Amino acid sequence: MDQNKTHDAVNHPTHYTSHPSGVECIEITEHYNFCVGNAIKYLWRQGLKNEEGMDPTEKQIEDCKKAVWYINRHISGLQRKLDVKSDS
Repeated sequence: MDQNKTHDAVNHPTHYTSHPSGVECIEITEHYNFCVGNAIKYLWRQGLKNEEGMDPTEKQIEDCKKAVWYINRHISGLQRKLDVKSDS
């Protein structure tokens, strides 16, 4: 995203467009399934998105925990597929 454009909190939030590469998060995440894409999204924005009334480090930890939650959910789904194959 062009850094000279005005901030657009709906279509191009800063916490998803400020990567040094200039790549917007959604350009990467849309190529993955839901859980992996969301994990990437939370890792991408950790340390960049603040929440009023929350310590920035606490918010960073929360985003990392959300990424782990999505990765664990993805792993569980893969394990279920493997279990079904094993039972066949």
